[in-house]
Amino acid sequence: MYPLKFTPIVKDKIWGGDRLQQKFGKHPGNLPNIGESWELSGVPGDFSVVSNGYLARKTLPEIIAAFKEQLVGKRVYNKSGNDFPLLFKLIDANDDLSIQVHPNDEVAAKRHNSLGKTEMWYVLDAEPDAYLIIGFKKNTTRKEYLEALGRGEVENLLQKVPVEAGDVFFIPAGLVHAIGKGVVIAEIQETSDITYRIFDFNRRDDKGKERELHTEQALDVINFKASKNPKTDYKVVPNEEIKLVSCEYFTTNLLELTKKKTFHYAYMETFVVYMCLEGKVEISGGTSTVQIHKGETVLIPASMKDFTLTPDGEARLLEVFID
Repeated sequence: MYPLKFTPIVKDKIWGGDRLQQKFGKHPGNLPNIGESWELSGVPGDFSVVSNGYLARKTLPEIIAAFKEQLVGKRVYNKSGNDFPLLFKLIDANDDLSIQVHPNDEVAAKRHNSLGKTEMWYVLDAEPDAYLIIGFKKNTTRKEYLEALGRGEVENLLQKVPVEAGDVFFIPAGLVHAIGKGVVIAEIQETSDITYRIFDFNRRDDKGKERELHTEQALDVINFKASKNPKTDYKVVPNEEIKLVSCEYFTTNLLELTKKKTFHYAYMETFVVYMCLEGKVEISGGTSTVQIHKGETVLIPASMKDFTLTPDGEARLLEVFID
């Protein structure tokens, strides 16, 4: 097998903009407002399609079915089968996203026959005064929450966190959150498209209707405790893997490369995904070589235990695998 690239799946959103096109090379087609680019997806109805090599035009589930643990690793395949367990996105918030929450695996399985949605964010770009909403300012009761929601004042209970490029946040299922206007992020999450919308600023869709809220469904999954120190602290060390997030669903490292780096992953039974955040990188292993540029994502099959990343000058990447 070889490093696999995929055709991005761009999504028109009421809050989307043009920065994924202008800064990350995404092609909108006829879509006016690109809010999301799904870089690697096993979500039914939105399967990623290989764009390079002899597997070009094959879908992600098709190649998992064909190569099984060679592609995703024995442990991952035994647990997930032909379902790819993670979803990788780029998100451009040209306007505020709805305040929302995601269910955990147990609730999502019962209600939607789906995985839950634990995720992480890496901030790629942020306008001055941009912020994220992450959790409650203080411990809150259901009664306080519902009363504030009824008054249209739920924002007052929630924590607004100023952000800048390079900030990292871990968003477990149950944590109320929203991406504010002027923020571009890379998002890594469980393979799920289940979102409970709590408040949408009384916004209307392109047909003039207010978007559906999920007040009752959300009540059972919200974590009402205060959210303390939501931002992940880390220090960059060039050419070293810096751990940003490690949870049961994925591990994410940051790589700031200024020189060639070779990886020996014989001890791991997992695929590895690289999201290129800045610069350009050549990935070589065996007889295969591919290049990824800013905004591109590549899947390294589990069977590729030794490979080398060579930056063109300097490059920044997220490295993701299942530990």
